[in-house]
Amino acid sequence: MRGQVFMNYDLIVIGGGPAGYVGAIRAAQLGKKVAVVERDRAGGTCLNWGCIPTKSLLRNAELYQVMSHRAAEFGFTFDNLGFDWTKIIGRSRGVADKMAKGIEFLFKKNKIDYLRGYGTFQDAKTVVVQAADGKEETHTADKVLLATGTSTRELPGLPFDGTTVIGARQAMTLPTRPKTMAIMGAGAIGVEFAYFYNAFGTQVTLIEMMPRILPVEDDEVSAALLRSFNKQGVKVLTGTKVEKTEVLKNGVKITATGEKGDAQTVEADVLLVAIGVSPVLPGGLEFKKDVRGYLETDDTYQTSVPGVYAAGDIIGAPWLAHVASWEAIQCVEGMFHGKKPRKVSVFPGCTYCQPQVASVGLTERAAKDKGIAYKVGKFPFQASGKAQAVGEADGFTKILFGEPHGEVIGAHIIGPEATELIAEMGLAVNLEATHEEIEATIHAHPTLAETLHEATGQAYGQAIHI
Repeated sequence: MRGQVFMNYDLIVIGGGPAGYVGAIRAAQLGKKVAVVERDRAGGTCLNWGCIPTKSLLRNAELYQVMSHRAAEFGFTFDNLGFDWTKIIGRSRGVADKMAKGIEFLFKKNKIDYLRGYGTFQDAKTVVVQAADGKEETHTADKVLLATGTSTRELPGLPFDGTTVIGARQAMTLPTRPKTMAIMGAGAIGVEFAYFYNAFGTQVTLIEMMPRILPVEDDEVSAALLRSFNKQGVKVLTGTKVEKTEVLKNGVKITATGEKGDAQTVEADVLLVAIGVSPVLPGGLEFKKDVRGYLETDDTYQTSVPGVYAAGDIIGAPWLAHVASWEAIQCVEGMFHGKKPRKVSVFPGCTYCQPQVASVGLTERAAKDKGIAYKVGKFPFQASGKAQAVGEADGFTKILFGEPHGEVIGAHIIGPEATELIAEMGLAVNLEATHEEIEATIHAHPTLAETLHEATGQAYGQAIHI
């Protein structure tokens, strides 16, 4: 019954995604009694409906694209190559399920109470959990961490219907592959799904209001990915503003204005809306929010309500799982360990289409805006022995070095395993590593990581292989 307190905790975490479950585990490691409230399943959107299952789908797409378009290059011959759409989707769901069970195991290992249901506030120290069957439990805590995340933003007047107008969640589980698809928004989510569906034969039109796809990335990287997508058969409309959308009997019709003011009409079986996210806020308390509705927090991640903290997507950009986890650890260690929390400044951004895109630190655009003097080192994967050996030689590695000291201030990679390679550059930015230190670090041969070494050398006239 509401009002009857079942348990008192040191910390209740509302939301079991990358911020919530990580923050809960760290608090438990510090000896605290912790509960996690989650209305869906442990792992949140990232693990169940985002980061993890999409990477499973993209792996399938990568394999199919190579075998359907480049088999002869690798010496393979076969007849009647096909795919089972149901099994492709099923594999993705199976991976997500396995990972969710892993998080639930970690809860048990760390003696964290896992409360399935919807959490609302009775007051700042009291949380009511309503289960799916309507039953309620009331729990108290010295502190509460909000990690409720975001949901996919719909177009005004065009709600998701699960079949014709969809968001990312529905895009992962469509029962049949559409023949044609329009994707509105060319950020990471839009770009990844454009690659996935195009690889399996769907005619994809990618629509972006900004002048470039992946607008937050380096201009040269965006241009390179556009060239690759054009080659792969994805139709890309940049600088295009959607004026009108209509749901037809068997699809959608989009009327838009192009870069030169010209009218554009796109018809498709399915419209995937990937224009951003909206915050998911718990009920029961009023919080101070920014103009976009995200919770405002102080230097300790505390909200405007004393004793209630927030981390992850709910406090705004960047909306990245690894940033959410980092913030949650900072927050919890500040609560219970006396460690001064830090706010995010340097973080990697990754897009898992093919070719992959990854970056950390400043773009050239940002460096110029800040008035920072810099040098650029750039090395093409075409000149990499490992890239040629594995047959993935498109793209380049690009590193920015601040002047006059030569420290790494940014790195941008488009090409094979870019999302893995970027970690070294993240460490370099954090440590303010200089070009001399990277040059002095022996990189194994043959590896893709050698491109980082060569790009560094190229900036200072010391590259060997170009």
